[in-house]
Amino acid sequence: MEHPLELDMYMTAGVGIVALFLGMLFTRTVPLLKRLCIPVPVSGGLAVSLVTLACHGLLGVDFSFDGTLKDLCMMLFFTAVGFQSNLRVLRQGGKPLLVMVGLVALLIVAQNLLSLGIARWMGVDPLVGMATGSIPMSGGHGTSGGFAPVLEQMGLSGASSLTMAAATFGLVAGSLIGGPLGGFLIRKRHLAEEGISDDTVRSIEAGEAAEQKRKKSPVSAEKSFRRYMQAACQLFLAMAVGMGISRLLALTGITFPTYFGALVAAALIRNVFGPSEGGGALCVDEIVGIGDICLSLFLGMAMATLKLWELSGLMLPLLVILLSQAVFIVLYAAFVAYPALGKDYDAAVLVSGLCGFGLGATPNAMANMSAVCFKYHYSVKPFIIVPIIGAMFVDIINTGVITLFLNLL
Repeated sequence: MEHPLELDMYMTAGVGIVALFLGMLFTRTVPLLKRLCIPVPVSGGLAVSLVTLACHGLLGVDFSFDGTLKDLCMMLFFTAVGFQSNLRVLRQGGKPLLVMVGLVALLIVAQNLLSLGIARWMGVDPLVGMATGSIPMSGGHGTSGGFAPVLEQMGLSGASSLTMAAATFGLVAGSLIGGPLGGFLIRKRHLAEEGISDDTVRSIEAGEAAEQKRKKSPVSAEKSFRRYMQAACQLFLAMAVGMGISRLLALTGITFPTYFGALVAAALIRNVFGPSEGGGALCVDEIVGIGDICLSLFLGMAMATLKLWELSGLMLPLLVILLSQAVFIVLYAAFVAYPALGKDYDAAVLVSGLCGFGLGATPNAMANMSAVCFKYHYSVKPFIIVPIIGAMFVDIINTGVITLFLNLL
């Protein structure tokens, strides 16, 4: 006999915050989590969801969570992503940036074709294929949370648990695959010798010096408050405009995620007005900070409210698809991306980053590249290209491709 337990939006937020605190504790006490760049909300949220799974299995408790605040945090995060889309910085990446963007777009399409093909072969709902394709792989937990309601509206029960579980797998796999693959390509092609270079040491020292400089130049509390207040107003204004864009897009009959209009509106505002300089129009740094906070809160609530018992009937197809995605990205990175990027040291470093955000998120990509460069030597170009792609292209391309596939099903 099941016992229903409903948690309102405040209780749900409280559960998410408990997950964040647990994640912080785990990260401090388990070095492996930090080494693999596992986000705090993921480790803590997964622990809480395992507790709810035990309560469901042993005591018959049927949890029901209010997602109002979770959805608001998701909207704020993706709006903040839109504000990071600065077209003026594209020229910094040059030709390799354009090649990398093309490789990412091709990867996203291939991930969906692979998962849909395996789902059809195994005789499961095609929506399960979409839930294990580029939504959790290239999109990570943020895009998973954004598209889960769309998948549920289309008839996939437990879409949130399915996409979040797949995203967690991808996050770990991307961290485990990227660095070793980059190192293998460097050794095989004799592209560099091991050993920390002066460039790497100088970059570390420069970062420490910049940090010390920032500490010596504190911003007044009043000015900081004004900046964050302006940033919050700019976020909500972009969301308001974005809802208008979303309503116009809905008239086309094409299914878009709820955040897409806000993301587009924020990107348009950023490229029309530009970032603030000395208290100018847009407070981009503060907007990014608010977005990061909202992402942590969103992931904490999303991971902690997973109903893992809903995955019991999909364990075999889920496992087959996810393992196939991991194998595919290794082959794609080694035999497609690496040659396309020039088969040099920069290409090997970029390939390690591609595995990071192709299965996880941009921080995983940066961590993979940092590990490779620390072992060999620092490379400037990858650390320009990957953050630009992670901030400006992955979510936009992924959203467009997913929307196309969903409307073709």
